Amino acid sequence: MKPARSFASDNNASVHPKVLQAIAAVNQGHVVGYGDDPYTQAATRKFKQHFGADVEVFLVFNGTAANCLSLKAMTESFHAVICSEDAHIYTDECGAPEKFTGCKLIDLPTPDGKLTVKTIAHAYHNIGDQHHVQPRVVSITQATELGTVYTPREVRDLARYAHSHEMFLHMDGARIANAAVSLGLTLREATRDLGVDVLSFGGTKNGAMGAEAVVFFDKKLSRDFLYRRKQGMQLASKSRYIAAQLDALLSNNLWRKNAENANRRAELLEKELRKIPQVKIVYKVEANGVFAQLPRAAITKLQQRYFFYVWNEERSLVRWMCSFDTTERDVKQFAKLVSKAVDG
Repeated sequence: MKPARSFASDNNASVHPKVLQAIAAVNQGHVVGYGDDPYTQAATRKFKQHFGADVEVFLVFNGTAANCLSLKAMTESFHAVICSEDAHIYTDECGAPEKFTGCKLIDLPTPDGKLTVKTIAHAYHNIGDQHHVQPRVVSITQATELGTVYTPREVRDLARYAHSHEMFLHMDGARIANAAVSLGLTLREATRDLGVDVLSFGGTKNGAMGAEAVVFFDKKLSRDFLYRRKQGMQLASKSRYIAAQLDALLSNNLWRKNAENANRRAELLEKELRKIPQVKIVYKVEANGVFAQLPRAAITKLQQRYFFYVWNEERSLVRWMCSFDTTERDVKQFAKLVSKAVDG
């Protein structure tokens, strides 16, 4: 019998009980649809409490849409978006950002998943040349797809470079809660205060059933976004059920508690795995993901009991993610099985 909780993805986790309670609480009577309801307004106020009274917030269904709509708000089809070669917008969104925006994605090598000013500078060229796409957005993922976290200085430096070159800084915050906790920052300190222009705010990986948002710190960019969201098929008729989830996460520090547990369990998993000589931790464990290299035969054995992803077949590299509901016992049982698998 397979364990109830796996280490495949925080997307595979259950919904936090308080989020389910919040959904049930708004499931009373009739309210106006399409976001003109008191629950969506309450969630918007909660975002403003965390990020600032002058931000613009738009609820959407999923992370791919949040990213595509964010990028569309900042670009024309002749623009380019600079991102990491490991970015979700480049590797795991089926070309949706390019299809929806018409822009070219310029992917750059990032050994640890993080862009640098020096790396971006190599892609910033042919400005004003009508034969070439024009760089317009730098898109970073926080925490990154490799489980690493940009430091405040790194984000601030990227923002300054982008702004000084008439570009915008977009943050894919699918795991922004995990990153903020890792850095010991508030949500605002980890985003707006560092110079981010637009944030794709992730709730689903943090315990929601399915709730994301696009948060504009530069309000000029949100002009006409109501229409972009509708054209992008992301305007929820029963918006209150998305709003309730985000309101719950942003209340009583639930977002932080969920991320803290996920991060702590990943830290524990790393600690347990380092006791196993045949397992190599490949990237720094700074959020809720652990990337490990181990014998292929061991991977096959483990997957008979646990579902998880092989990140790189050639390198025999796997990704193990922890979630808000991962327990200490889950981690220790899994690490024990890893030890047996690599020992043959």
